[in-house]
Amino acid sequence: MVQPLTWVLVGLLVYTVVAMGLKARGLLPDSVRVSGPITTLHTKRGREFLNRLASPKRFWRAYANVGVGVGLVVMAMSFLLILFSGLASLEAEPTAANQPRNVLVIPGVNEFIPLSVTPYVVVGLAVGLIVHEGGHGLLCRVEDIDIESMGLAFLTVIPVGAFVEPDEESRAEADRGAQVRMFTAGVTNNFAIGALAILLLFGPVAGSVAVADGYPVGGTMAGGPADQAGIETGDVITSVGGTAIDGPEDWGPALSETDARNLSVGLKDGREVSLERRLVVSGAPAGSPIDINTTVTAVNGSAVHTAGAFREAVRDRPVARLSTSAGPVTIPTGALVQVTEGGALAGENVPAGESLVVTSVAGQRVVTSGELASAISEVGAGETVDVVAYDGQERRTFAVPLGADGGSPGERLGARLSQAGTTGLTFSEIGVDAYPAGYFLELLGGDADHETGVPGSLGIRLLLFLFMPFLGILGFSTGFAGFVGVAANFYTAAGPLAVLGTGGVFVVANVLFWTAWINVIVGQFNLIPAFPLDGGHILRAGTESVVARLPVSRKRVLTKTVTVSVGLLMLGGILLGLFGPRLAG
Repeated sequence: MVQPLTWVLVGLLVYTVVAMGLKARGLLPDSVRVSGPITTLHTKRGREFLNRLASPKRFWRAYANVGVGVGLVVMAMSFLLILFSGLASLEAEPTAANQPRNVLVIPGVNEFIPLSVTPYVVVGLAVGLIVHEGGHGLLCRVEDIDIESMGLAFLTVIPVGAFVEPDEESRAEADRGAQVRMFTAGVTNNFAIGALAILLLFGPVAGSVAVADGYPVGGTMAGGPADQAGIETGDVITSVGGTAIDGPEDWGPALSETDARNLSVGLKDGREVSLERRLVVSGAPAGSPIDINTTVTAVNGSAVHTAGAFREAVRDRPVARLSTSAGPVTIPTGALVQVTEGGALAGENVPAGESLVVTSVAGQRVVTSGELASAISEVGAGETVDVVAYDGQERRTFAVPLGADGGSPGERLGARLSQAGTTGLTFSEIGVDAYPAGYFLELLGGDADHETGVPGSLGIRLLLFLFMPFLGILGFSTGFAGFVGVAANFYTAAGPLAVLGTGGVFVVANVLFWTAWINVIVGQFNLIPAFPLDGGHILRAGTESVVARLPVSRKRVLTKTVTVSVGLLMLGGILLGLFGPRLAG
């Protein structure tokens, strides 16, 4: 099957050949200019409007000066980010995060941006480009720089930008401060519009959205109980075994209330399905003899189909023989840890980085990582205790002096505790993953109605907001692209804007989300210190200002050397970020 990116590239090539042919034959009007797949429409209309808008010049200069300060900070951060990201990519593994296709903010091509958000991306991009170029045009008139033309830029027939073309002679006559304000005005507007959209989204709009009652299914395990019963991503489970599910926090307790093998599951759409409960491995550490999606059926011959029954079955068996769908496996059963450098366990002649399965602490049996943490917490500071652990299949006993009370259980033991579970294994009895609907809503400023773990720091929350479409590569089950697709099933309208209806609230929220996201990204991208971006022009003006004060004769040569060198560093950093992991591999 031909990939979407291939069709895009073929379309660009065909358009370029046809457009350049028309240009060569002189069949295009003077207002239309073609450069490869990029077409620009030029006009001189709108200059009078900008002249009137620019009349309060002191206000606009003050506004622009604030933008210059913000822009210089962001430009420096962009320089460092691209430089260090490019170097780090040489040691990184190829992932979806560094796929070249995912650099393009094109719905359907970028795998994190679905086709369903296309209208909102187009609106956000249009707003971003109009205010960006409008800012340049406005400051041109504020600083008495003439405008040669204005217009729109198209990638083939898709509008991708607006532009203002200053008169080069007039721009060169303006002082450097005026030029920097003019070049920074576009990104200043982008950040201002982004901030306004975020304020509206984080305020009344997110406050008008609530998480729908039930357990939101963000994914199902292939061949698992839920998958076989016909439960799909986007479904909402409202009851299990006759027990109502109001939210994800009710899921575990509802399953614990019954050990029935066959369960009746109610769904939001009114369906009632029956499934057979099984103990399916949903997580396993590297090198585990049991793979994900394997079903554990018995422990030492005793049948099990729930996580609770499994823990009780291995309680008196530090080493257990498991019957699985892939065959019998014998493993130690306890808490998986990794020994840390300089810790208590490392002092017992255990190499740092080695994995152990701890089965008891001070004579207390531990089956899970949580039980290990509790057992360590009960031991006084500095007290030496016996720790029984397995190194592979070898049983070893260590006399470990536990550290001070102030540290975490892992720090006191001298090890990193693995994910929750037994021997690093986690199980799913139904085979479903929860969609983090409450987390996403609270991250946007809404009320999830339960504890989600969203950071309290505003700075961290804003940073996470920028990564929301890509949270699927940062440990989350999925990213958030707006209240679209299956995600729309997990929310409902509530609060002050509920009069608009669920669909209306979602439209407003999606427009604000993508307008904020795209304007911040457009602003940051344009501040990369490389030509022809605004950051390159700002770098040149700033370099000229510094070089003018230096006792050197060839000032223009030095300015060009600095700007070209920085630009090449940025180009190299971007290329390394895209292709470095594949070159290193």
